[in-house]
Parts: sequence; structure tokens; C-alpha cells
Amino acid sequence: MTDKSSLAAGTLGGASVRTQQSAARGLWSSRWVFFLAATGSAVGLGNIWKFPYITGQNGGGAFVLVYLGCILLIGIPLLMAEVMIGRRGRQNPDGAVARLAREAGASTKWRVAGWLGGLTGFLILSFYLVVAGWALSYVPTTLSGTFSGAGGDVSGEVFNGLLASPMRLILCGTLVLAATVLIVGLGVRGGLERSLRFLMPGLFVLLLGLVGYAAVTGEFLQAVQFLFVPDFSALTATSVLVALGHAFFTLSLGAGAMMVYGSYLPEGTSIAKTAVLVALADTVVALLAGLAIFPLVFGNGLEPGAGPGLIFVTLPIAFGQMPLGQVVGGLFFIMLVIAALTSAISLSEPSIAWMTERFGMTRLKAVLTSGALLWLLSLGSVFSFNLWADYQLFGKTFFDTLDYLTTNWLMPLGGLCTVLFTGWVMKEQTVRDSIGIQHAGLFKAWWLLLRFGTPLAIVLVFLNLSGLI
Repeated sequence: MTDKSSLAAGTLGGASVRTQQSAARGLWSSRWVFFLAATGSAVGLGNIWKFPYITGQNGGGAFVLVYLGCILLIGIPLLMAEVMIGRRGRQNPDGAVARLAREAGASTKWRVAGWLGGLTGFLILSFYLVVAGWALSYVPTTLSGTFSGAGGDVSGEVFNGLLASPMRLILCGTLVLAATVLIVGLGVRGGLERSLRFLMPGLFVLLLGLVGYAAVTGEFLQAVQFLFVPDFSALTATSVLVALGHAFFTLSLGAGAMMVYGSYLPEGTSIAKTAVLVALADTVVALLAGLAIFPLVFGNGLEPGAGPGLIFVTLPIAFGQMPLGQVVGGLFFIMLVIAALTSAISLSEPSIAWMTERFGMTRLKAVLTSGALLWLLSLGSVFSFNLWADYQLFGKTFFDTLDYLTTNWLMPLGGLCTVLFTGWVMKEQTVRDSIGIQHAGLFKAWWLLLRFGTPLAIVLVFLNLSGLI
């Protein structure tokens, strides 16, 4: 057999093996379902809880403009790379990177890029469940009229009372975890796909309804001006790095989720087009969240840069002052729970896929094992607000330590490993064949950005965190 025929046979054999493994693991039924799943992973607390308050803290429109640039130049290229690795590797992130390293003739130690992503997603989910529990707790609290006519003192007392109650936090977090375990335990099509077909459209309907309500009852024009008219005098170097870091967080990059979702993506689907659509949908949700929140904040004379408490302390004051505030507030927190749940589902999947493929566990056993470990780890975050509040590591509570470590270090580090592996280890032709960019010029632009621009941006984040810039 000639060298060319041997290569062809090897290529066909590899494709055959990937097809067989795909059938065994399960695939999304269509590109539309993958779009819903990936958007569900990206759309979460980062869009509705974090984006509005960091926008308020960093000057509004100018920050939004920089953030959009980071999504376009950094987020989308990395998202495409993660999905491509997942689909070509057809395994959990750890196994997928190892397989592609062998394919490229490189060391399988590069699997650390996938392993780090899976670990990061697991750690994020452990405290993410706690914040999702806050949102769940606020649904009955708001619907019952607790915030009717309430001022800042009452709203602050309600939130502080929630944080001071470990049993209540454990109960709410456990309910979110139980819903996540139930959905992922039913598999790709029976659980993930079926739930996302309802959760994602429901989230968009609720969000659009809240934007419409805010447009009628709040200071909508002031909110539009705040979000879309840039004031560059309010922008700082730190603001730019915050925007870059949030681009990672909001698209679930460096957390293993997009790799494992990509591993369920059918062949023939354009990764490039789908990634752009996911990033666009994620950005639209973040902006819509701003248009739902800021009109109410401005309409009630509240502070847009109120920090993390914007959603749980500041916004309930607005709900308490407006017509139908109980209902609107309840719907808002229901929407927040749905957003958190769709992200929790994706963050749990890498560890489950890893257990089933690395140790041969049944999916049920892997789901229960992962769920039990997550529950135990989440207790550290719960107790950091009450029983362990005085115990700190490097001046931070357990919750703050996990948040800082994962968001500021592990996610960018995982992203850096991914772009270096894709841009410098994988062969250019292999990437070209897998990514789905037909236009040679567009591929070259993306390839150069991935190899040089994205790594440079991530290094700048690390230099800023280290206090060197």
C-alpha cells in the first residue's frame, strides 16, 4: 500500500471510529438544539446578575463597547476552538485533547488543557449552586410581597438574613442541584436536549416581557443612553481587563462545558457559524438584561453601580415601589433560576463524561457521584457566609476564594492552554478541515488571531492580576 493510500485508510478509519463513538455517546438531534444548549451554557448568572452591575461600575456605554470588542476578538475565536476540539475528539475534555495531541504527534501531557477545564467547571458549579439558591429563595419571598414599600434597610436585612441561615441556603442550593442531577441523569437527548427545548425559549419570553414592562414603567430612555452612549472618560485600564475577563465568564470558556457540548455536535455542522450565533445570543441576553434592570433602577432613583448586591438588594427595592412589583419581581427571579439552571447543566456535564469514559461508570453512577461531591463542596460556600465567616484564606472567605481563583485564574489559564494547543500543536490543515470556515481569507484572519491575539490578551489579564500592569 502506498503512503497516500495508507494515509487515506487511516483517515477513513479514524472517521469511522469517531462516528461509532459518537453513536455510542449520543448526539444533539440538530444544529438548532446545539445552539440552544450552547446558548444555555453561556446564558446564566453572568448575563443577568453580573453583567449589569459591572457595567454600572465601569461607566456604561463605553464598557459595553469594549466588552463587545472582547467577545468578537477573543471570545468567539476561543469558543470555536473549544467546540472544534470537542467534536473532533468525541470525548470528555481531558480525553479529547489527549486524542488530538496523539493525532498531531505531540505529547499527551497537553491533556491538562481539558483536565483543567473540567476541574474549573466543577469548582465554579459548587458555588454557582449557592448563588442559584439565592435566586430560588427570592421567588417566594418576592411573590409574597415582602418588598412592598420596602426601603434599603429592609431589603438589606432580607438578604443578610438569607445569608445568615445555613439551613435555608443548603435547602435552596440542594433543590437546584437536584434539578440539575435529574436532567443530566436522563442523558443527552432524554435530559439535556428535552429540558433545553423548554427552558431557553421560556427564558427569552420572560426576559422580553420584563424589558417591555421596564419600557413602560421605568426610565427606559435613560437606560438606553447609559448602555449605548459611550462615555470614554469613565473607562479605565482596569475596566478593559474586567470586560475581557467577563467575556470568558459569560461564554463558559475555559470551563470544559463547550468542549463536552461540542463532542455531541453532529458532523457537517459549521462550528464557525454556530459559535457566532451563540456569542450573539449571549450578548443580546446580557443587553436585554440591562434594558430590563436599569430602567427600573433609574426610575426609582437607585444606584446602577451598586455592585453584586444590585440584583438581590437594590432591585427588590424597585420591585417594592412599582405597580405589580410582586408579580414582576417573582417572574424576574424565576428567570434568574432558569438561567442558572441551564448553565449548571452544562458545567456538570464535563465531570460526568469524564467519569463514564475514564472509569467506565454508568451514567447514573457518575451523576450521583458528581452530585454528592458537588453538594459537599458547596457546603464550604454556604458556611462562608455564616458559620465560617471568620475563617479566611489570603483575606478571602471560602466562597470568595473559589470565585476569585476560578474566574480570574483558572478560566483564563484553561483558555490560554486551549489556544496554544489549537494554534501551535494541532496542524493547520486539521484545524481548517474541522472548523468549517470556507473562505480562505477569513480562516487565515481567525488563525492568526487565535495564535497571537488571543494569547496576548490572556497574558495581559494575568499581568494585571499579578500587579505588573
